[in-house]
Amino acid sequence: MILATRLASRPATHRARGLVSGMACAAVLLSTGCSVTASRGTDVAGSSDPPAAPAATGAPTLGATPGGTSSAPPSAPPSASPSATPSTTPTATPVAATLPRGGREIFPRYRLVGFAGNPGAEEFGKLGIGDLDDRARDIEKQAKPYARKREILPVFELIATVAHRTPGADGMFRSRASNDLIRTYLKAARRAKALLLLNIQPGRADFLPEVKAYKRWLRKPDVGIALDPEWAVDPGQVPGQSYGNTTGKELDEVASYLAEVIAEYDLPEKAMVFHEVADSVVREESKLRSHDGVVPIKSVDGIGSPGAKRTTWRALTDDLPKNVHPGFKLFYVEDVEFGPLMTPREVLRLKPTPEYVLYE
Repeated sequence: MILATRLASRPATHRARGLVSGMACAAVLLSTGCSVTASRGTDVAGSSDPPAAPAATGAPTLGATPGGTSSAPPSAPPSASPSATPSTTPTATPVAATLPRGGREIFPRYRLVGFAGNPGAEEFGKLGIGDLDDRARDIEKQAKPYARKREILPVFELIATVAHRTPGADGMFRSRASNDLIRTYLKAARRAKALLLLNIQPGRADFLPEVKAYKRWLRKPDVGIALDPEWAVDPGQVPGQSYGNTTGKELDEVASYLAEVIAEYDLPEKAMVFHEVADSVVREESKLRSHDGVVPIKSVDGIGSPGAKRTTWRALTDDLPKNVHPGFKLFYVEDVEFGPLMTPREVLRLKPTPEYVLYE
């Protein structure tokens, strides 16, 4: 059974910044007994991993090169020449893995459009409601107006590490998704030729250990990370009761680790999203440096009317670092409580233009 509690508002300091009240991203906390997550701090063993994302087929193996022969008389059987070259079979060159819809670089070829969610909790978003193949078709439909001069690359943003109000066995106030659950979402993402992003609400844990816990999935060419610092609280604090935060340095540590995984497995670029609803959520953002293969994306998560969301957008993208790409989040339920949901045309008029659009 899943117990859910809607949090009424953010601290007044954030409302004073022109941000509309209401927690962003995951506005609900799953209970510690949630049946869709593993024990805290532990990955659940599952069956064998699904195969890597489809890639181009390598060159066929060539046949053996025949050796030379001597010029013996017709009446005598041919004999091998002493100078003959032994037969060899060249090895096919491995083909590098690609993104689900081709290529190894995310931008500027693609615009990412996706849904967020976690199964069993509708408040987490549409990705946790109903059949995953149906949701994939919904993403394709929602994404069409966003294409413009780019190709669409769909995204499944699974809330994998979930923050809790209770500490759990290790006192970290979070639990991790089981391997079986991640495998289910990855298979569905591959059927849709989509990226899978593992969203992390770390509770009292640090981001880097949580990311490392998912290495078996991050070594896949179509799996990335989404970090949710609103739910990253300090010792002595409880998620949902205190507002979380992170630093550019901590984000840089995660990016550095992802770059190592990319290099180790010769992977295409990986998206590293970090959600931000107020400038206090990510301090010293400039310390997030560039890393080979890692594509940082800031997802602006303000809830509210179109006017309020535009105000939040301007505040959080005014000094966007050159190595960070802009992302924008819309809420099918919460945004509508304050006004109409922004249309794709309105979203694409934002400056800078969002390169990742996420719906919850």
